[in-house]
Amino acid sequence: MTKRNRLYLFSAMLLVCALASQATCAQTTYRIKESKDIDMKLSGTSTLHKWTMDAKTFTGQGEFELGKNETLQGLHSMTFALNVKDLKSGDKGLDKNAYKALKATEFKDILYKLSSATVGQETNGKYLVKTKGDLTIAGVTHVVDMNVYFIINKDGTISCSGSEKLKMTDYQVKPPSFMLGAMKTGDDITLDFRIIYSQ
Repeated sequence: MTKRNRLYLFSAMLLVCALASQATCAQTTYRIKESKDIDMKLSGTSTLHKWTMDAKTFTGQGEFELGKNETLQGLHSMTFALNVKDLKSGDKGLDKNAYKALKATEFKDILYKLSSATVGQETNGKYLVKTKGDLTIAGVTHVVDMNVYFIINKDGTISCSGSEKLKMTDYQVKPPSFMLGAMKTGDDITLDFRIIYSQ
């Protein structure tokens, strides 16, 4: 076999390997699925009691890389948008003050955009993915590091869940008060989410 033929053969083998890799690790775009099982919450404390605002409606998508046997190999993008006024506490007074504090008229959405992700090994059916991304609240954006857990479901959907502790003042949000200042909320809040993605 001549040197030129060996070069052609080597190039062909590289091309076959590249095509095989693409076939076994395809990147697919998934969108958030409307479901009673999805949930996003903001919760915190006050001088009187704990509080929680809950939303069941939000949008977004993710680009996942799946390998053999539907294993998660990579997460290349992830976004979500939550309309602030979809957050409900069951207390209209609390909601009204929270919307005002979060500047919902001017900045209607809480937004997230992934910038990088590292997928860990599967443990008990879950993948721990260490993520970094931009979280925007009340028009202010900060980079946040979150541990997010992913599950590849039997029906082909992908579930993810996570929790992140934040401070309102980091996003230039003044913790709201109620009842002429008798009830004041704390600066610390927690964002919890459960999301289901489908093709």
